[in-house]
Amino acid sequence: MGLVARIQKEWFIIGVVLVILSAKLQPSLGVPGGPLKPEITIAYLAVSIIFFNSGLSLKTEELTSAILHIRLHLLVQCFTFLFFPLAVWLLLRVMSLTAINPYLLKGIQSVGCMPPPVSSAVILTKVVGGNEAAAIFNSAFGSFLGIVITPVLLLLFLGSSFSVPFSSIFSQLCMTVVLPLILGHVCQRFHRESLEHCKFPFANISSAVLLLIIYSTFCDMFSNCNITLDTTSLLLVLLIILSIQISFMLLTFAFSTRKGSGFTPADTVAIMFCSTHKSLTLGIPMLKIVFAGYEHLSLISVPLLIYHPAQILLGSILVPSIRTWMASRQQKSRVCC
Repeated sequence: MGLVARIQKEWFIIGVVLVILSAKLQPSLGVPGGPLKPEITIAYLAVSIIFFNSGLSLKTEELTSAILHIRLHLLVQCFTFLFFPLAVWLLLRVMSLTAINPYLLKGIQSVGCMPPPVSSAVILTKVVGGNEAAAIFNSAFGSFLGIVITPVLLLLFLGSSFSVPFSSIFSQLCMTVVLPLILGHVCQRFHRESLEHCKFPFANISSAVLLLIIYSTFCDMFSNCNITLDTTSLLLVLLIILSIQISFMLLTFAFSTRKGSGFTPADTVAIMFCSTHKSLTLGIPMLKIVFAGYEHLSLISVPLLIYHPAQILLGSILVPSIRTWMASRQQKSRVCC
């Protein structure tokens, strides 16, 4: 395979490396209030494009089938809001015996309480070729549930008084998720033949938007001057976070591929990403609300600031391997049939 062909095949991974390097060199471009205006372009425009694009590419029967896949939804939502925070809580009982900063441990626990994101899990599922409709439903539904459940979990595990602006978060989710998805689907119903004829690059568009989200996320992380931590603590937190992500991805993979599970390889991809990914765009505002005026808020926010780019980076690295696995499983099932 020639160099050009190799670059074309691996353009997304190369793009991830380039945007992270760009964010490190000039983080001021992608921070809130900067030239990129991520508070508008990312929070509203990018997320809306993702779901409008999904609405364009998904057929009605796929969406209907996904909504009726109750077992998949129960698994994802129970893993997200029950198993994840409880497992992290048990892990932190052990970690609290070490010398790790206790506020960082609180931050790791807060990660476990967060809802799924409305972007990264959907895009990675789409790029791999998994059950995109199921990923969309669970990301959106989990985000809506998180408006109520996440503050309650934070109260139970960490303790704090709070008043969540339910209406404003709900309206933002409707504007950036539900409405673009419906509009995209309506356009697809009226222009299906044209879209199929021109072979619209839906997956590539979603991947490009994800690169923009990665860039903004790392700009925000590299420019955060309020976080002063020693290198050892940061490395320990990164190690714990990567261990949690990899362990939970393997766990959901093993559970959804066991004999008699009833899940397809495409379902497994959606389950892996939706169950293990956590939202930064909903998470940081919730932490600011729940811990308003708390002097250690910046330390508590660190694990979530690390978890979000780490989940995208890890997912991006795994895309070729998961795509190959899914293709081989699908081919094997066709041969068997």
